[in-house]
Amino acid sequence: MADIADVARYAGVSISTVSRALNGKSASDHTRKKVIAAAAELGYVVSSSAASLARGRMNTIGYMVPFFDRWYFTSILKGIEAELLEHGFDLTLYDLQGVDQQRERIFATSLRRASVDGLIAASIELAPHEIQTLQDLGKPVVSIGGTIEGVSTIDLDNLAIARHATEHLISLGHTRIGHIGNGNTLGSAFHLGDTRYQGWESAFQTAGLTADPALYRESDFDIASGYAAAKSLLAINQPTAIFAACDEIAIGAVLAARDLGFRVPRDLSIIGIDDHELAEFFGLTTIAQTPDQQGRLAAGMLLDLLNRPNTSAQHLRHQTSLVLRSSTARPTVGP
Repeated sequence: MADIADVARYAGVSISTVSRALNGKSASDHTRKKVIAAAAELGYVVSSSAASLARGRMNTIGYMVPFFDRWYFTSILKGIEAELLEHGFDLTLYDLQGVDQQRERIFATSLRRASVDGLIAASIELAPHEIQTLQDLGKPVVSIGGTIEGVSTIDLDNLAIARHATEHLISLGHTRIGHIGNGNTLGSAFHLGDTRYQGWESAFQTAGLTADPALYRESDFDIASGYAAAKSLLAINQPTAIFAACDEIAIGAVLAARDLGFRVPRDLSIIGIDDHELAEFFGLTTIAQTPDQQGRLAAGMLLDLLNRPNTSAQHLRHQTSLVLRSSTARPTVGP
């Protein structure tokens, strides 16, 4: 197999000239074409790792998540990968698995190696010392899910989203609207659960109504927890509608309602947030937040920071939309 010295001899130039020509650095057009033709003739391929080291980059981006086995994070991953592939970058996954020690190890060792050029963190509130570590290492970072001072971020207006979902139910004529959310795992990042709870209350206040605390149940952001919380709510109280803080909770509520003999939406309307891949299957009305698009935007933002390292932190508010399906309707009057 030909090496760079063979290409240099074949093209009649120095090894350094071959390196510059093949890595896009200064070389005349005539020389560059001659070197490329020689490399093609000899079947020489530039080592991607060697080229990256020469440029001071590995062409690899890190993606850090609290739990990888969730639809939201895999959807973001698809968007990140699609954007990075178009620009010749690879991806390294850092799954914290909900373990603080795992996070400490990654910042203490993995990120200190020259293995990634930058980091995308989803639903993780980076601490000031973690941000400082990344800055000291010259690794730009983009956060998805909430605002962090001095860091480029993509977030949602979670207060407005929750208010929008609740207002949809109120517009249909519902006044006894339950809320399930405010989880201790994913819902705690950037106070997501608290903010969506506040949006539920805010919609009632805007309509001149009062949210009933007895119609609230706490749940983690998954189907099993949503199912248990909805069963508890429906067994004791009788709301005509439920606003779930995410689609997985909403799907759990749909299953719980069916098991208890409630017909959705005739007896109980249910709305979620996300537009989860199962939402259409369950006929779930929801607020779509397109996490794959957030992933693409985050990757593009990070690549821009790599190419323009002195760029100031950017803050992007991602837009959402109401998707109407069959799980919400006007409340039934009479038996």
